[in-house]
Amino acid sequence: MKFMDVHRGMTGITAEQLRAAHAADAAIEGEEGVHFEQTWADPESGTVYCLSEAPSRDAVQRVHDRTGHPADEIHSVPLSA
Repeated sequence: MKFMDVHRGMTGITAEQLRAAHAADAAIEGEEGVHFEQTWADPESGTVYCLSEAPSRDAVQRVHDRTGHPADEIHSVPLSA
């Protein structure tokens, strides 16, 4: 199942910091059966979005918790066009 998670409070995040956070998640994602497909950020608002394929919301959150940037929201996205 696909999930979109939202992180807040990351005002001023740089492209390098975004890549580093994504790489940290990617390094351990397989341990939870998660694959992070894409990550986006708005440095001005401090909002970061991650799209993943995962068995559950909990699996997504476990990866983010372990890498030090827990998600504020995780939404399932069962439909796409």
